Amino acid sequence: MTLREFFLENFAGDLEYHPRRAFVYLTLAVGAASFWMFSRPESKFAAVPLVFLLGGIALAGKAIFLLRPSSEGLGLSQQEIDDLTKSQNRKQLPELPAQAAQILQDFGIGGLPLWPLLGMGQDIDHSWVNPPRLKVFLYGAVIFGFGWIVRRMTATAKA
Repeated sequence: MTLREFFLENFAGDLEYHPRRAFVYLTLAVGAASFWMFSRPESKFAAVPLVFLLGGIALAGKAIFLLRPSSEGLGLSQQEIDDLTKSQNRKQLPELPAQAAQILQDFGIGGLPLWPLLGMGQDIDHSWVNPPRLKVFLYGAVIFGFGWIVRRMTATAKA
């Protein structure tokens, strides 16, 4: 497996139209952002609440992609499109361990590419002199790694 295939499988391999999973992701994104919003004001800009905020942003972004209709209906007749919308033809949620592992990975990925946003927060609030960039990045990496391990363990259990 090349590095490109690894990243494609982990980050974009499951981006397909799936409104039920999108609802799960949006609910978790709101919960994660709520953790940050309802944190005490003096601890809002500590590492853990910021990880929850960035993880919530990542989950919301993934939910948007899961709500995006794909090209499943292109080139089909009206009867075939109607068959896709029947309840027995709807996509099922993945098994719970696989879905939990993917959610952990998607939550953890929030701290990896989004940690530079902490510098923008420093520009807005000049009293915030030392944002915990490294801690946020490391916490995100640990959460992503844990999700990756669980995902690999559930994948080998299936085989």
